Amino acid sequence: MSSSFDSPADPPPDFARGDLQDPAERPARLAVGVVGTGRVGPALGAALQLAGHQVVAAAGVSTASRRRAEALLPGVRLVSPPQVMAAADLVLLTVPDDALAALVAGLAATGAVRPGQLLVHTSGAHGVAVLEPATRAGALPLALHPAMTFTGTSVDLARLAGCPFGVTAPEELRPVAEALVVEMGGEPEWVPEEVRPLYHTALAHGANHLVTLVAQAMELLGAAGVAEPGRMLGPLLGAALDNSLRAGDAALTGPVARGDAGTVRRHLAQLATVSPDIPAAYRAMARATAQRALAHGTIDDEAAASLLDVLNEEKH
Repeated sequence: MSSSFDSPADPPPDFARGDLQDPAERPARLAVGVVGTGRVGPALGAALQLAGHQVVAAAGVSTASRRRAEALLPGVRLVSPPQVMAAADLVLLTVPDDALAALVAGLAATGAVRPGQLLVHTSGAHGVAVLEPATRAGALPLALHPAMTFTGTSVDLARLAGCPFGVTAPEELRPVAEALVVEMGGEPEWVPEEVRPLYHTALAHGANHLVTLVAQAMELLGAAGVAEPGRMLGPLLGAALDNSLRAGDAALTGPVARGDAGTVRRHLAQLATVSPDIPAAYRAMARATAQRALAHGTIDDEAAASLLDVLNEEKH
């Protein structure tokens, strides 16, 4: 494999010294490979290219993933994962969470991992333990998870500016991990290995379930005859999100936060006529909201009991 360094005389980056942190002091660029060209890999590869590194190879299976690679990484060779490993100093493993362990084990078992190779995965659910088979083969393990949703288009590059990354790495590689995040435009947030599953649960609960909640609200507004549900919800949800991020439970508003059990009962009656699925979600979220409002002192025990009585009434 040809070296990614500027000339044969150039020494490799001294990671312990922090060469990756200061472009003026860094003697070389890294040859980058991407295994998994879904929505995340091509965007991060493109971000590293903008920082001066060179994406030399990528691996993708589906037609859609190959198109994303061609759009965001034009001219980059599309090859097999072992070939990506052979060509790159730094390899991004951007595959689904549940596929990561098997991929790493397979690459290590076939001798595709080289000592000193930076191996970076982007799974929020895993720390560096999942890379252990490759670490035994001499790889340098990093877990860099961008806390962002991706579209698989060039829009993602702009969204990386200021994007928090959950960073997990051996202590001696922490400067390298954090420097790579900064080079991609992100902001590193250290996440210890043992709390990585909780970290990912929090993000998934907030982001994924928010999408479901918004989609349900749009469905209900459509049923109510609103021509552009998104346009109506946008300002309200934007303000609610901003308030909740700033003030937490103090931002609670609406009938549950006021203890208006009668209004909640009427909501449930309306939902029963429109959707078979949304009432259960409404009840669950209203119960959780009532409990948080009670704990925060927004409503008293009597109001909370009345709300829970309504929410626990037999479904009609």
